[in-house]
Amino acid sequence: MSRGLFVTGTDTGVGKTVVSTSLLRALRGTCRAVGMKPVAAGIDEGETLNADVQALIDAGSVDAPLSDINPYSFAPPIAPEIAARAVGTTIDVDVIAAAYARLTERADCVIVEGAGGALVPLTPRTDMLDIPRRLGIRVLLVVGVRLGCINHALLSALAISARGLALTGWVASRIDPAMRESDANVATLAERLPAPLIADIAWNARDAPRFAVHDALLRQLGLAVASSA
Repeated sequence: MSRGLFVTGTDTGVGKTVVSTSLLRALRGTCRAVGMKPVAAGIDEGETLNADVQALIDAGSVDAPLSDINPYSFAPPIAPEIAARAVGTTIDVDVIAAAYARLTERADCVIVEGAGGALVPLTPRTDMLDIPRRLGIRVLLVVGVRLGCINHALLSALAISARGLALTGWVASRIDPAMRESDANVATLAERLPAPLIADIAWNARDAPRFAVHDALLRQLGLAVASSA
């Protein structure tokens, strides 16, 4: 049976793709791993594919149809519900679930990356957390460490719990190197969030480095599987 994990964040641009691709690279040495971005909004000028989607494809070890990896793609970098409405489309969680099911037939592990924060709307009645709830998979929260992150992270954790979802861990993503008392903020979150801190990744002015993913971490996240070879 394939194992899945939903990677969400406290906001957009906090490092979900860095985390997702790092997990995929670690997994591909021992199992068939594929990334999924159910909804993507924003395609750079001159490109035909969302950059996050391309990064997930490059990091995985399974060939799969783009329509399954990324069922909904919108060119403008705007909220998914607004982007879908502008082109007369409705984002359907059942369509996403069907695509995920097809990916599980090809892969041992599926890393599903959300868009924006945990409660980004998909339709007037659904939001991003309806995806892991429909798929029946656990959630990893990426916290953008900047001013306001304690409130954002605790609210996200409350929303995850309110949906009956399992928060399997969280990542401190230090997207603001100049933030004052960042260590104290991370320590406060470690005390208050109802899941373990699994990684603390630093950013610099140029890029966000990958973080090391070891076997014990994969087991902790429920992703360690025997090789299918």
